[in-house]
Amino acid sequence: MYRLTRSDYQLLRALQEDLTTSQIDLAERAGLSRSSVWRRIRELEEAGLIDGKVALLNSRQLGFQIHVLLSVSMNKHSVQTRQDFETHVQTLPEVIECFSVSGDRDYLLHIVARDMESYNEFLNTRILDHPSVHSASSSFALRRVKYTTALPL
Repeated sequence: MYRLTRSDYQLLRALQEDLTTSQIDLAERAGLSRSSVWRRIRELEEAGLIDGKVALLNSRQLGFQIHVLLSVSMNKHSVQTRQDFETHVQTLPEVIECFSVSGDRDYLLHIVARDMESYNEFLNTRILDHPSVHSASSSFALRRVKYTTALPL
């Protein structure tokens, strides 16, 4: 595990809140100089603590009205079956998260769709038709209660 200083934690918290925060404000929050902040961010990126920098988009405003948690069971549990399915999932832009899980099901996918018709098409042609899939069960999000990308540092 990478050793972080108190300033590193403050810097990472600030970046999680708003990546557009100026270096001057970041330096003040982290108790560092402006040049130290820039250097430290580069070091944290190189160490793999910062995976990437993205804009968080509003799915509803962009027409994605449905969020689905899809539980998937595999036909068999071989390494090849899992690899085939995981490779397939990587090609599906509707799948915004995929977890291999314990319990009755093998995978849990977070899917966004524009409407029920497009989700039904996706489910039937991109998931259920896959040779590795035995069955799938959909749970539809009624409303978002909490959403964050920030880790509890």
